[in-house]
Amino acid sequence: MSKETGRHIWRDIGVQLPFLAWLVVLWMLLWSQFTVLAFLSGLVVAVFVTRVFRLPTVELSGRINLWYGALFVVQFLFAMIRGGLAVTMQVFDLRRQPGAAIIAVPLRYADDLMMTHVSVVSSLIPGSLIVEADRDRQILYLHVIGVRSHDDVEKQREGVLRWERRIVRALGAPSQFRALKADERAAKGGAR
Repeated sequence: MSKETGRHIWRDIGVQLPFLAWLVVLWMLLWSQFTVLAFLSGLVVAVFVTRVFRLPTVELSGRINLWYGALFVVQFLFAMIRGGLAVTMQVFDLRRQPGAAIIAVPLRYADDLMMTHVSVVSSLIPGSLIVEADRDRQILYLHVIGVRSHDDVEKQREGVLRWERRIVRALGAPSQFRALKADERAAKGGAR
């Protein structure tokens, strides 16, 4: 084994380690057991799954902002509660139908991982669901309820883009974060 091959193997292990750890945690949560046996069996399953189902190595950004991450979690929990209440009110409002639409949202800072994060967050908030993701053009298609006008559609679209910006601030790649900051500076300069 050459020196370069050895480095490649260790780099792959380092990149896959957070993913393996996450799979082990999911395994332990699935069985509701936080024991040594659950950890070891989860580790065996995680290694088996990653070796049998060879997926491309997911390269994380390596950048996590704890402040924006905590802020994101609080905003996400608030949005889930607000979305749940809004959907509940629409269900019990017998006077009118809630209205629904499928909207296209072109993402601005998307790579595959960011697109996945935005998709999951958008789908978890009650009232919207990702129906398709166009990877090549970086467009998410959402089914949303509670829209009655073009303004409601634009509000929903801006909400998804707001989540994208929040995720970029919390754990986007450095290049995505720099692009976001440049866009924010340009928007402030154009608003004057």
